[in-house]
This record gives sequence, C-alpha cells and structure tokens, in this order.
Amino acid sequence: MALKLKYLPILLLVINPLVKAQEIKSEFNSEVKIQKKLSYILDLPQNIKTKIPLVVFLHGSGERGNNLEIVKAHSPFTYKNLIKEPVAILAPQCPENTWWDTDAVYFLIREISEKYKIDKERIYLTGLSMGGWGTLKLAGEHPEMFAAVAAVCAPTDRVMLANIHQYKDLNIKLYHGGMDDVVLPENAFNFYQKLHPINPKAELIIFPNDNHNSWDSTYSDPKLWDWMLSLKK
Repeated sequence: MALKLKYLPILLLVINPLVKAQEIKSEFNSEVKIQKKLSYILDLPQNIKTKIPLVVFLHGSGERGNNLEIVKAHSPFTYKNLIKEPVAILAPQCPENTWWDTDAVYFLIREISEKYKIDKERIYLTGLSMGGWGTLKLAGEHPEMFAAVAAVCAPTDRVMLANIHQYKDLNIKLYHGGMDDVVLPENAFNFYQKLHPINPKAELIIFPNDNHNSWDSTYSDPKLWDWMLSLKK
C-alpha cells in the first residue's frame, strides 16, 4: 500500500539583509613610473658657442609611423632659409594609429633643452592639423614652457575650451584655411572667440582661399618666424 504524505517539511533560510559594511578611509601615496618613447629629428646648427632658440614642430596624422624622414614634410625644415638666426628644430614622430602624447613631448623637450645649448627663454611650439591639436593641448598644459605658439589648421576640443584660462598669457597665433573641409574653420573661430576676451594679444589668421593645406601659407611667411624669434618668456 502506498504511503501518502500530507505534509512536506519546509526549510526556511532566513538571511539578514542588514549586513554591516566596512568603510575604509586612507590615502594612496606612491611613486608611479611610466615609460615614454618617441623617435625624433633634432636639427642643430654647428659651431654655435652661445645658447640658441628651439623650435618644436608637431606633424600631422599623415606623417605618423617609423620613417623619420617624412616628418620633414610640410614643416619648418622646408623654410629654414626664412629663419634669420641660428635655431634648433626638434621634430618628434607620433607612432602609428595614435594621437600626440603631450606628456611624452613635454619630457622630450625638457631633455633636449638640458642636453644641448638651448635658450630656455626662447622655446617655440608649432604644429599642423593633428599636430596643431597637439600644439594647443601641450601649450595649455605647460604654458610656462613656451615663448610663442603657432597652431595651424588645428582641431580643438571641449577640454581646451573648458580650460581656456590656461592660454591667457601666451603669445599665440591661430592659422586656418577658410575653405578647409578636413578640419573646419569653426574649430579656430570657436577657440579664438573664447580666447580673445582673456588674451587680447592672441591672433587669428584666416587664409580665405586655402583648404587644409594652410601650413604652406603659414610657414612660407617670414613674418611668422620674425614674430616668434622676437619673443622671450
């Protein structure tokens, strides 16, 4: 005969929802070492006994990679004959598929200015397109380093605009092509609109008929180099 069970025992597990958490308040204080690596070209005049100015150039996206020769394209190297006094030209190369690591560039400039006879009161920064973005980013992060800054057809971003006060004391010029359909002129207009009220000496130069190649009009003008070299920190 089958045994019928009218009741089944039920095990109730009671879980206390009020489990106490442990709150820890402390401080992280540790030296963190980060390795930075950049290939570069440094053009140094020979037989110079006094300290000389340094022009730092940041190339555009098309010159990324591991072929250093291509960083000379569209650069101050092409127009060295327009620079009326001996200068050193430093041109690092951005690795493939990345944008400028401005921390790496900053430490490179510091190393070069210590290792060679560089006048630290006359360090100048310029760059085009992606390098123009790197120029503005680096100048905003370390405005104390540069006597003058020239950004050419530069993309701008919200971080730069939010920190526009960092540029208030810089000698700075913005160059852009009026017909640029790669980096729209609005990038320069918007940045300048924020910048000029706090830095009236800042200048915006538009080449009305230039597309994205406004670096040709910029770097071929002797007035740019005269302006740069006339300034000290």
